[in-house]
Amino acid sequence: MAPLTPTWTQPSHPLIQEVLIGSSPTEEFSTKSISRVALPPDAVFAELSFPPCTKAERPTYATVQMGRDEHLDLNSDLLYINHSCEPSLIFDTTALQVRVGPRGLRPGDELTFFYPSTEWAMAQGFTCLCGAATCRGYIAGARDMTEQQLRGVWLNKHIREMIAERDGTKKWKGARREGLGSREMSGEMGGDTRRGVTSRELSGEMGGDTLV
Repeated sequence: MAPLTPTWTQPSHPLIQEVLIGSSPTEEFSTKSISRVALPPDAVFAELSFPPCTKAERPTYATVQMGRDEHLDLNSDLLYINHSCEPSLIFDTTALQVRVGPRGLRPGDELTFFYPSTEWAMAQGFTCLCGAATCRGYIAGARDMTEQQLRGVWLNKHIREMIAERDGTKKWKGARREGLGSREMSGEMGGDTRRGVTSRELSGEMGGDTLV
């Protein structure tokens, strides 16, 4: 699958993010994002501001789920942040912020987030190649993951609520930990990922290709 044609001026976040296109010799259209900055745990990496973000008319592989039936287009190079089961970033769609995970960020770290933290049911799942010890394997959204698979990672409010409904509980059993800031969760999710490249353009595996 050929890369998306950006509708925005690139680079959109030159002070904090470097986008590498064709970063794998075997994947012409692979992409990944690298941090240009050092930031402590829980720091704000970027704002999900409107604009440049816009509400999406329908979910696609290039959108992010921000609520039960709401999705957004990033309209920026934040689109090129890949999935990892031990992410370096948190996409908080309630606060409309991208925040740093509990290990902090250093220049050169890959920028990643956990797709099921925003996405309930991805139309196009994929086999994760992050290489982490906690790798969940097949990623298709939070709907198809067990409570155990979702423990130890930060989840957005709409995902926690939908898990509770699915499991027939008043509150998701992991809500106590999920209510903590990323500093308190240190050791339960990671940012030092070692992974094969998974590009949104190459496979349609983007965290916003959802069914609602």
